[in-house]
Amino acid sequence: MRARIAWPFANTIRRIMPRSLLWRGLLMILVPLVLLQVVTLRVFYGSHLDVVSRRLSSAVAGEIAQTITLMQRFPGQENTDWILEDARRHFGLGIRMIRNGALPGGPRVNVIGPMDDDLDDALRAQLTMPFFMDWASDTRVVIVQVQVADGIVTFEAPRKRLYTSTVYLFVLWVVGSAALLFGIAALFMRNQVRAIRRLAKAAEDFGIGRDVGSIRPEGATEVRQAAAAFNRMQDRIRRFLSQRTEMLAGVSHDLRTPLTRLRLSLEMLPATEEMEPDIHEMTADVQEMERMIGAYLAFARGEGTEQAEQVDLSALLDDIAARARRTGANVTLAVPAGLVLALRVDAVRRAVTNLVENAHRHAQRMILSAEVQGRSILVTVDDDGPGIPEDRRESVFRPFESATEGGTGLGLTIARDIVRAHGGDIALGISPLGGLRAQVRLPV
Repeated sequence: MRARIAWPFANTIRRIMPRSLLWRGLLMILVPLVLLQVVTLRVFYGSHLDVVSRRLSSAVAGEIAQTITLMQRFPGQENTDWILEDARRHFGLGIRMIRNGALPGGPRVNVIGPMDDDLDDALRAQLTMPFFMDWASDTRVVIVQVQVADGIVTFEAPRKRLYTSTVYLFVLWVVGSAALLFGIAALFMRNQVRAIRRLAKAAEDFGIGRDVGSIRPEGATEVRQAAAAFNRMQDRIRRFLSQRTEMLAGVSHDLRTPLTRLRLSLEMLPATEEMEPDIHEMTADVQEMERMIGAYLAFARGEGTEQAEQVDLSALLDDIAARARRTGANVTLAVPAGLVLALRVDAVRRAVTNLVENAHRHAQRMILSAEVQGRSILVTVDDDGPGIPEDRRESVFRPFESATEGGTGLGLTIARDIVRAHGGDIALGISPLGGLRAQVRLPV
């Protein structure tokens, strides 16, 4: 039950959380900082500022109340004039008497902060006659009008007497310190994230066969350790590929030598009428073994020693189609010009050629096309052959699963191995021509 209640809230948090490490790190710094500042401001606003505002308002209200009390205690025009002049001189208030005046009506205008409420409370506590406060007419003073027997007395109290200017300094300090700390955190976090991004880019490039060389460890200790581990991993993989290539070169020589002797022995046998069929079959078997060994070695060796470079894919596909036509294939080319991207050209040539040869082996007509889709290029080989059932479209990529007459069963396996080494993939489907569609997706 608890998990069900927390789950929607967790999904909401997950949706609003930023995706990048930089912004997540800054959010981890900013949220506690803002909460701390809000709590500090609330404590200051709710206690110190409130107390100061009440005291200032009480002082102004007391001066107004004392002036009105003296006017009531000593009536008469002469006494009133002396009292008002003395109040102006000692209290710093603007005071004037409006004979036979009446208090204005209208709604009260609220201001930001507790000053208006505190002054209203103080005046109600110290005055017994009606009064009206005007905070909107003048931005420098607060006008307080008090109803007396022969008119109204208007007091103009400077606003700076009703609040302390330190609140602005405090708010400025809160905002300024938060912005400064956030800027410093953003600078340091960006430097750390830059090192991680460089490591991720190097790993991505190395994964698709681009020689990135050793990367310079930088950033935090953990990031430096990851960069050093990545450099060691690159060295180990390069040594492994080099050793494997040398070993396979020796295996190729060792396997081809006895096959060559068998071929020579078969050619030197007397071609009698009875033995000719057997010699022909054994020669075909030797040729099939040589072809399978070559295909297997190509699959096992891969293209680890070839470096990626900027290649005109349009020209490469045109050359593949031309070579296929020379072997009798009916290939239609539909490729736009100017498709340039970083590839290991020999490896990609082998992958696409394997797909074209596979289509030529089973079909009469083929279409070789390419198009740009977002940040990748889609190379498609369509044919009008029998196709491949849906339940076998994944298994045919396993070695020797797709072997047919004239093939080795490694063509699709080698093609997918090469394409995935470039960071792409191969998918099989139904062709508009009625046969098989093989689609190669290569990242730009």
